[in-house]
Amino acid sequence: MNNIKLIVSDLDGTLLDSNHQLPPDFWQVEQQLRDKNIIFAIATGRQFYNIIQVFDKIKDTTLFLAENGTYGFYNGKEIFVNPLPMEKAIEFVKIGRTIENAYPIICGKNAAYVENSEERFLTEVRKYYSKLEIVSDLTQVKDDVLKVTFCDFQDVPTNSYLYFKEFSNEFKIAISGTVWLDITGFSANKGVAIETIQKQLNISFDETMVFGDFLNDYEMMQTAKYSFAMKNAHPDIVAISNYQTKLDNNNNGVTETIKEFLL
Repeated sequence: MNNIKLIVSDLDGTLLDSNHQLPPDFWQVEQQLRDKNIIFAIATGRQFYNIIQVFDKIKDTTLFLAENGTYGFYNGKEIFVNPLPMEKAIEFVKIGRTIENAYPIICGKNAAYVENSEERFLTEVRKYYSKLEIVSDLTQVKDDVLKVTFCDFQDVPTNSYLYFKEFSNEFKIAISGTVWLDITGFSANKGVAIETIQKQLNISFDETMVFGDFLNDYEMMQTAKYSFAMKNAHPDIVAISNYQTKLDNNNNGVTETIKEFLL
């Protein structure tokens, strides 16, 4: 693995523990990787503004692939945006309004937008979206739509997912967490985002290492020879990955693996 040039990690359930905290040795590992000219990247369903709060001290040097790969930011500059057509976003919102116990969110380039102020919902959303606006009507939002997301407190696979399954030939319908369903353009996912970066930076499949745990990481796991499913990963992610970490996200699985193989 001495030829690795790019390491990409998911956040929740992967790099972060169950309390959304970084491994205690993260900053030391990140510095050692930078000293070796290895790019460390974050690929997550989280909002860009939320990510850079976590990584504020390295936000101008790190590669971020936010909103499940629909927004790229590197070396302090926006490098790509892959938005949804507004008319489709509005259609998804209207469908979502009919789903019991599920709440639509428009994830825009400038902010995330919601039209419900229920406290349980807002508490969950604010974990992942730092720039959040409560509006009276989501269909009137004026922004580039990166993703339409649903916070589903019932059961994503048997509730909200069923309403959008029919769109899966045209759009990426991803179960991205226990209460989260994400809809992006079919060509917008973490895998496509990483392949875009690989081409831009002249980094190959064999020079890439990735870490993921859940279904929105599926395409990402196919972009690297050194694809590591977390010990706590969904079975489908384990099945498609070439490796699995010895430790889970609550025991520093990402940084311990990096240290074992690269440092």
